[in-house]
Amino acid sequence: MQRLCPPPCLNGKSKMAETRGTWCVPCLASFEILQELCREEKLTCPALGINKKDLQEYEVEYLCGHKEKKGKEYYLVKWKGWPESTNTWEPRKNLRCVGLVKQFQDDQSKFLKNVKMAKKLKVNNCKDYKSAFAEYVLKKSKQRLALKRWEDELNRKKNHRGKILVENEVDFEPPPLDFHYINQYKPSHGISLNRDALVGCECLNCLEDKCCPEEAGAQFAYDDQHQLKIAPGKPIFECNSCCSCNSQCPNRVVQKGTLYDLCIFRTCNGRGWGIKTLQKIKRNSFVMEYVGEVITSEEAERRGRFYDSKGITYLFDLDYVEDEFTVDAARFGNISHFVNHSCDPNLQVYNVFIDSLDTRLPRIALFSTRAIKAGEELTFDYQMKGSGDISITESSDANGPTKKQRRMECKCGSVSCRGFMN
Repeated sequence: MQRLCPPPCLNGKSKMAETRGTWCVPCLASFEILQELCREEKLTCPALGINKKDLQEYEVEYLCGHKEKKGKEYYLVKWKGWPESTNTWEPRKNLRCVGLVKQFQDDQSKFLKNVKMAKKLKVNNCKDYKSAFAEYVLKKSKQRLALKRWEDELNRKKNHRGKILVENEVDFEPPPLDFHYINQYKPSHGISLNRDALVGCECLNCLEDKCCPEEAGAQFAYDDQHQLKIAPGKPIFECNSCCSCNSQCPNRVVQKGTLYDLCIFRTCNGRGWGIKTLQKIKRNSFVMEYVGEVITSEEAERRGRFYDSKGITYLFDLDYVEDEFTVDAARFGNISHFVNHSCDPNLQVYNVFIDSLDTRLPRIALFSTRAIKAGEELTFDYQMKGSGDISITESSDANGPTKKQRRMECKCGSVSCRGFMN
């Protein structure tokens, strides 16, 4: 059954999807039909929420209806691992899912407060209200399940310590269908990424000896607390796989990955998805790396025209020394794919070199420009103007989104807003 329906393909679309190095065709059967097939054949499928326990026991997945009859409360129950055709009305006293009952009541409260939705649905009487609310709570329940499955998938695929959470309290937008999570650059056809280090340091104390950065003619980037101490525009050279130092070396920061718990959330002012931190972040701390598909500048020109027509921007020029390659995070990327623009950002871009010293292909790291509170949205300036001249020894222009885009309106809301993102 899993060959018929691997987890990333459960979207009902007919496009090809690439996952974990293999190609598969998304299943055209609905989620419910696949669940029924599993039930009939007594097969388990984690992607469908069916395990051995589910085949023998009943567990409430969500509540999608409510009524009162003869003074008693009843809830319409969707059973986990069972299709909607098997939903049943159950008395409140039989339900032990206190959290789901509260979630249902919260949905009801939010629905009542949403005057705009009521007007849009033309709720004029009790019958209309019940019908509209039933539709609302069903959509929200299905959305939560889809977002939870996506959240689990992201956490399975990421290779860093920080957790990823997903929430949408704004609308019914589901997870993006055509986005594939990766942890490092993905070369497009014809591009070779050399990730093997050729030489490393033999320092006893990298912080004092300045090792790899000094060999490259650059400044040592970090202090003894792993905080950045160089100016924007300066390159970062970290110790690599050939170095004799261990993982606790103070010159290994970006390569350890994101340490913070972050949340992908739906913004309420039309900026789509965004990222917020769930933990405090100190000033000059590494937050995340920007990854995606590495393409040529010529291919970026072609894709840029298409993205312009859609009003999206995910192209990031790797112009540390030469403008030969671009990172496209539209379809392949990590959590940085969802970071929004701001004219007054709390993240700054730096070029990083670790195993590969190819100046055409620096890694892109985002560091905090100030202390960031838990719950605050993370942003960077899509223009990201750096300082200094272009030099491998000391400094370079900070990278920015490709210039191959039409101007797009900025909705960052900062006092210093320029009015446009690019």
